Amino acid sequence: MSLFQICQVLEQTTISTIVRESAFPYVEGAHVLGLSLSIGTVMWFDLRLLGAAMRTQPVSEVFQDLKVWMFAGFGIMFLTGGLLFSAHATKVYASGYFRVKMGLLILAGLNTAVFHFSIARRQSQWDKAAVPPLAAQAAGLLSLALWFSVVAVGRIFAYHL
Repeated sequence: MSLFQICQVLEQTTISTIVRESAFPYVEGAHVLGLSLSIGTVMWFDLRLLGAAMRTQPVSEVFQDLKVWMFAGFGIMFLTGGLLFSAHATKVYASGYFRVKMGLLILAGLNTAVFHFSIARRQSQWDKAAVPPLAAQAAGLLSLALWFSVVAVGRIFAYHL
């Protein structure tokens, strides 16, 4: 079975039909709220990594304060994104904007993984520094750019569905 055929089957499920025919605006609204919660909190952490905000707070403390909200927002965003996808799976599958958005999401995830599994391993050495080392700043700047791009392409995509 091809990926397109899987999209066709997915699009015909009961939940996809409900989302498409009556719940789409509510699911889309929840998606935007989840996006705001997740990306909004990530933005504050990235600004701390850049040394542009909360310079007197340790990076580890900022992350601890924000992580529950980040993960809650990402959970909402991915759940509602999946529902939105299922409602119009064949159209979405064919969209170049969707493919770019997914590529950017993968890059953002890789950036996060690189940060947490390499740069943050030495965090105890720079945790309280007003301005973290260049590698941490680069990860924060790349994160901001990638998430801004995800949101921008997502909005463009929404108007071309």
